[in-house]
Amino acid sequence: MTYATTNPATGEVEARFDFITDTAIASALDEAHDFYERDWRERPFAERAKIISAAASIMRAESDRLAELIVREMGKLLPQAKGEVELSANILDYFAQHAADYLKPRPLPESPGATAYPLPLGVLVAVEPWNFPYYQLARVAGPQLIVGNVLIVKHASNVPQCAAAFEDVLRRAGLPAAGYRNVYATADQVGGLIDDPRVRGVTLTGSEGAGSAVASRAGHNLKKSVLELGGSDPLIVLEDAPFEPTLENVIWGRMNNTGQSCVASKRLIVVGKDRGKQFLDGVAEKMAALKAGDPMDPHTTLGPVSSESAVLGLVKQVEAAEAAGATVVTGGKRIDRPGFYMEATVVTDIEEKNPLYLQEAFGPVLSVYVVENEAEALKVANAIPFGLGGSVFTSDLERGERIARQIESGMAFVNHPTWTAPELPFGGVKNSGYGRELSQYGFGEFVNMKLVAVSPVGSPPPGVSAAG
Repeated sequence: MTYATTNPATGEVEARFDFITDTAIASALDEAHDFYERDWRERPFAERAKIISAAASIMRAESDRLAELIVREMGKLLPQAKGEVELSANILDYFAQHAADYLKPRPLPESPGATAYPLPLGVLVAVEPWNFPYYQLARVAGPQLIVGNVLIVKHASNVPQCAAAFEDVLRRAGLPAAGYRNVYATADQVGGLIDDPRVRGVTLTGSEGAGSAVASRAGHNLKKSVLELGGSDPLIVLEDAPFEPTLENVIWGRMNNTGQSCVASKRLIVVGKDRGKQFLDGVAEKMAALKAGDPMDPHTTLGPVSSESAVLGLVKQVEAAEAAGATVVTGGKRIDRPGFYMEATVVTDIEEKNPLYLQEAFGPVLSVYVVENEAEALKVANAIPFGLGGSVFTSDLERGERIARQIESGMAFVNHPTWTAPELPFGGVKNSGYGRELSQYGFGEFVNMKLVAVSPVGSPPPGVSAAG
């Protein structure tokens, strides 16, 4: 593994970055812990929030530059990259604006004199992925820095310039260097950080394998962890869902970020044979019409995937599904052009024995299932090991909400693909991980809800009456 910018649209390496030395990473932890103990946790939260708000303003002012870095490093289409910058800024602002409420002491009326105080834990380690290079950082940095924690961040090796740019934004917003440190670290160095007693928690967004390794190490050291792992979200279409708007949502849900999203609508489940054919034909036509091109060109509708290994893995996955009896309706091949492009792909006739039935396809591959009724739709939706998000499309909102509650996931939407917003808790169940990010729930993941109970002077010990 090396830290490098490899442009997915061309396949060319544009920049390389050295690993951090063991001495430097040890110094980073020394400085982070000292800064937490002597400074950051003692600052008024309003001062911490002011810095985070200033960072949001810088991101908006420099949206074009920051978005271009996303395009160059992981291939996101330019309009979507600009949208990510705005979403990240919104997250920072959200926590800056809500910190006062979230950090209020909470009296416990059932026990007079008892109060829970939200207090920081200390140094946290964050391990983040490449698919949303700023969003993944903002949803950790915003709440945790305002709480009073400090961060050491190991970002994905293919987005080193985005990682450095986000750190630079925080510096210019007024955050001292020890408060947030981006490190080009190895897996062994991250493990060493987790082992150090001064690190009090770890959060990771990534693969099941990475999550298992980090959770195991954190657990061995008796440290809190939050994991956001893979997903293979179902999008259930009921008999009464309007065709055209639902179809548009299916395409957006599957193809946003070229399908490289944990909460992408990876499995379309349609109730009814006739409707199933209608939707299969519709998605195949729209997917085939997407045009590959330069992701910096606003007219491009199909960008590259992130890497050579990603495109090769997707093609192999589709070939294995076809060999096991699935039908590739459209796509399935690598596009013959420079860079890491794959045809937008639709696969159906996926039986339970097919490897794709349980797998996550992290790219422009949509699996389509046609079922007879609601019960079968839920069976297919819940058959997989993942449980991140899901959605239901119907004209009957009450029915849609009922079915959404039965999807085994951390999030479920009615008449909207799974998505994210600062005020919505984000996270999954099953092999998709545990814990939450964003909203008040994410704000509190790395907080010591410290109980302080005050009794009147002269109170007797428990079980002893005042009369003696």
